[in-house]
Amino acid sequence: MKKWFLSVICCLCSFNVQAQSAENIQKIETYLNNIKSLEATFVQMASNGATAEGRLFIKKPNKIRMEYADPTNVLIVGDGEFIVYNDLELDQVTHIDYDDIPASLILANDIKIDGKNIKITDFYQDSGSTSITLDYAGKGDLGPITLVFSNNPMELKQWKIIDPQSVEVIVSLYDAQKDVELSDKIFEFKKKSSSPLNYKKKR
Repeated sequence: MKKWFLSVICCLCSFNVQAQSAENIQKIETYLNNIKSLEATFVQMASNGATAEGRLFIKKPNKIRMEYADPTNVLIVGDGEFIVYNDLELDQVTHIDYDDIPASLILANDIKIDGKNIKITDFYQDSGSTSITLDYAGKGDLGPITLVFSNNPMELKQWKIIDPQSVEVIVSLYDAQKDVELSDKIFEFKKKSSSPLNYKKKR
């Protein structure tokens, strides 16, 4: 009888945890889907010791611009059709598939964590933050992506990925502003005449 009672209690606890997780997942979906545009300062750190910072601009659907500050002479621009990686120091332009940019997950208008196209592999929440790790179709050679949110108010603070060279890359966002007016022109890339085009994916 005691064992049966404990089993019932354990099942109820498990049900409550699952229900709470489902509620949290719904909140994450709603938050991401309600973002129309985003502007923030970012700091990027990698497990190989590389660091960089700059300015991030997002406009849905699928527009992104990452301006890296000196001494990282890089510009990433996506206009919704394609993304270019502009190495200003080498004066080279490389075309990148959206599948190779981890932020592509948060650029869509309708994000659904359905357990099929997007699966949860880890979930953690404490009083201050929520962390969810997602493995999703179309992520190319990238590993799962982890999104970190503050709880009150809910705000995207960070994402983490493992790149094809097994380097962990963490991008942290600061002073983020949602739903700001962003001109489509900032997501247009105009190649300098001297910059050679490389049509291979960047790896």
